[in-house]
Amino acid sequence: MRLPRPRNDPRQYHDLAGEWWRPDGPFAMLHWLAEARAALVPRAAEPGALLVDVGCGAGLLAPHLHDHGYHHVGVDLVPSALEQAASHGVTPIAGDAAAIPLAGASAHVVVAGEILEHVPDLEGTVAELCRVLRPGGLLVLDTLNDTTVSRVLAVQIAERMPRAPRGIHDPDLFVDPVRLTRLCAQHGVRLEVRGIRPSVAAVAGWLAGRRPTPGRRRIVPVASTAVLYQGRGIKNN
Repeated sequence: MRLPRPRNDPRQYHDLAGEWWRPDGPFAMLHWLAEARAALVPRAAEPGALLVDVGCGAGLLAPHLHDHGYHHVGVDLVPSALEQAASHGVTPIAGDAAAIPLAGASAHVVVAGEILEHVPDLEGTVAELCRVLRPGGLLVLDTLNDTTVSRVLAVQIAERMPRAPRGIHDPDLFVDPVRLTRLCAQHGVRLEVRGIRPSVAAVAGWLAGRRPTPGRRRIVPVASTAVLYQGRGIKNN
């Protein structure tokens, strides 16, 4: 019998390796967020422009960017996830978000989707995201806010849902957008944030075990950043 993993233990993603690409499975919302994240990424301005997907998981972003013209590199700590990312066209690199094994100013786009609320060194991670981004490059991210309502919804309520994974998040690592914006600015990136949430229809369908309806938006913008938010910023020239 396997003992429960500690909260936020990356090995949980290996335990759930077979669930990544099930659109109605426990990672369904990560699919929805990947689609919403991709909508913030323009087509590549030049052939083979480098897009670095930090915390890429099994490469859920790849299908939404396959025709955008980027060389899509994925950085992650979990070998089984990187293997799946590679099978979807991502160039896999084993590495920590706080020590990205790539040259500075090499990336046209850096994506950090649903990773910042998992890193113990937020300052070091933001510094690395900005370091590998070239001047004029684009940073795209989404994460969970460090608020009481976010902790209640994302942990106490979400983890009690019958189809949700347990223990994925440590709420002590949730990210205040004011702090995040300030950290990005220290490294030359002017970050703008907006609130987002899953649609009620998407959540209801997932709980009922229904496959998502193609073409229907599953992540929608909201006025408040109190729970979940996206960020988009350009690095100064």
